[in-house]
Amino acid sequence: MLDLVIRGGRVVTPSGVGNWDLGVQGERIAALGAPGTLEAGRVIDATGKVVVPGGIDPHTHFAHPIMSHPNEPGMTLGPEEDTRGMLFGGTTTHIDFAFVRPGGDIRSAIEQRSARWKGSAYTDYSFHVVLAGALELKVFEAIPEAIQAGFTSFKVFTTNILPPHPKRSGNRIDFGRIQHAMERIAPAGGIMTVHGEDEDIVQFNYEKHRAEGRMDGANLHLVHNKLSEQLAFRRTTALARHTGCAIYFVHTSAREGVEAIREARAAGAPVYGETLHQYACFNAEYYKTPRGFCSHTYPSLKFPEDQQALWSGLLGDGLSTLATDEYPTSLALKLKGKTIEDVTGGNLGAEARMGIAWTEGVVKRGMSLARFVDITSANAARIFGLYPAKGALAVGSDADIVLIDPSVKKALAKDDFHVSDYSPWEGWGIEGWPVTTLLRGRVMVENRRLVTDERAGRLVSRKIESAVLARPVC
Repeated sequence: MLDLVIRGGRVVTPSGVGNWDLGVQGERIAALGAPGTLEAGRVIDATGKVVVPGGIDPHTHFAHPIMSHPNEPGMTLGPEEDTRGMLFGGTTTHIDFAFVRPGGDIRSAIEQRSARWKGSAYTDYSFHVVLAGALELKVFEAIPEAIQAGFTSFKVFTTNILPPHPKRSGNRIDFGRIQHAMERIAPAGGIMTVHGEDEDIVQFNYEKHRAEGRMDGANLHLVHNKLSEQLAFRRTTALARHTGCAIYFVHTSAREGVEAIREARAAGAPVYGETLHQYACFNAEYYKTPRGFCSHTYPSLKFPEDQQALWSGLLGDGLSTLATDEYPTSLALKLKGKTIEDVTGGNLGAEARMGIAWTEGVVKRGMSLARFVDITSANAARIFGLYPAKGALAVGSDADIVLIDPSVKKALAKDDFHVSDYSPWEGWGIEGWPVTTLLRGRVMVENRRLVTDERAGRLVSRKIESAVLARPVC
């Protein structure tokens, strides 16, 4: 007899959607059967619900130094707070970052972050390795070893994001070192993730706006502009073609970025794109509202035409994943900055991600259930080497399972969230919301109530399938 059966729901599997029983034994999915054919010690009635794989957020920044106020050091909230919210929102796995800066090394960065997360996360997790700054060339020699150990992705920044400050570490790595990294990542079976903005354009725009006295934060989209994204994406894809390295552009914000990704993919290059739900749902006009900076991250919000391009990419081809750039803080800190140089970036939206994607994608724009699973879970699992253990409701996969209730219709309120003292999604109308979440077979949230307060998240090892690194497969 199985441990648990989920019965009566519409189950979204890699082979299609059907009204199947979903059986769990231990931590894994053990069976899919016709309704009423599976027996278990416990049955969860999913009548009227849609059953999907646990969400995967491939872009979070927990316990991370806050960059916007270097004279007042602080940290974002940790996995203790944010991953609890993730469970409420249907996300069961996240990928954060281990930064390697000059004087550091890859192994130590991974070990430090792993120690910080152990016993602290409610969800499963892994880390991208960030190569930041003028790193010594010997640092890059450890890339194959890290990939072999299950850390398959390496992030680079093509801009420092903010103006130089003596108390703020820069993130930018030069294109010579980007090429050097690609030449080691590609043959070892890894992928490079890229924050793509042009440093010259961004820093000149800061200088120009400062000289003109146009320092209001509502001008952020004119500093982190569309041209900057276009130039950085195209330069990086050219390097990727030269080295044969697969790349993944984080937080694509502009139509020009989507177009660059599409062109590369049409030529057969293994290029993948991510966007964020705040880019798809807000534009730069929102900066002018009283809480407009709650939806700011770097790069900035853009224009309605860019929102349309992002939704086109999510509904069809061009963008593979919907992430968050999660950077959780208090409301006071998020709204503390007022200028183009001190507004705090990053989102607080991991808890809302799947529910917003359901309402805005499935309900309002006719996104298929299969595509919904792709952008919220399956594609991130494929690209970063978690599939099919994660991202699929299939026999042998981890029993990371979420029930979405399409009948939940309301305006979101502060009390619907469980991370900080605010959410940028307060007041947003939704039609459908995650109500029950299982992590590796354990019911963690049931009917929107936390069942256990145990931080059961584990570090997961990753290995990317060769096809993902050879051509655009998702």
